[in-house]
Amino acid sequence: MLSSWGVEFDPVDVQAEPAALAELARLGVPRVPAVAVGDRAVHGWNPTAYAALLGVAYAPAVKLAPGALAQRLDRILAAAQELVRLIPAERMDWTPPERNRPLRDLGFHVFRLSLAFVDAMDTGALPEGWFQEKAPAELGDGAAVARYGALVRARIEGWFDGAAPREFERVVQVYYGPQSGHELLERTAWHAAQHLRQLYVLAERLGIAPPAPLPVDAFAGLPLPDALW
Repeated sequence: MLSSWGVEFDPVDVQAEPAALAELARLGVPRVPAVAVGDRAVHGWNPTAYAALLGVAYAPAVKLAPGALAQRLDRILAAAQELVRLIPAERMDWTPPERNRPLRDLGFHVFRLSLAFVDAMDTGALPEGWFQEKAPAELGDGAAVARYGALVRARIEGWFDGAAPREFERVVQVYYGPQSGHELLERTAWHAAQHLRQLYVLAERLGIAPPAPLPVDAFAGLPLPDALW
């Protein structure tokens, strides 16, 4: 996004440079993603706040309606469920070079971050720790992760069936700042979509043919990052 604004920046891999992570912590940022300028920083994927930090004129696109976002999220999770089902047990602990997260945890994370939306709407808060949870030991192969995904999809569907329109106006205390339910739902949808894109690329590297093409039409209107990682 910064490149599309014509902003020059120095990307930093905090896994390779622990001092950079310590500097973010000094600025009050617990983890990436973040954009920092001097002693000021914006935590999380927040284009509006990035633009304000950098002095860039930015007009955010109109958000999809909650019902449309719910449908997009379920399509994304359905695709993830069918893809992870094909990952054999012996590949579940394979870790790609781009990020220190095994396939087991990446597959689990797609569903856990989506369930976190419902949990946050029910409790009024979304702590950072929910996004750092790892797959339970009993999810030993892709089929097990897919079964977990089916349970998550059913839980989310049930929540949406009972949600009133005004539910999405409520403010949730998210670890990177307060968000409306609508904003959090949009972020959940594109967050899951981003990891689905990664899963497709990693499956190709391992010679695993996906059961269907990547559902790129489900991504339309979502503020996905340009970069895959």
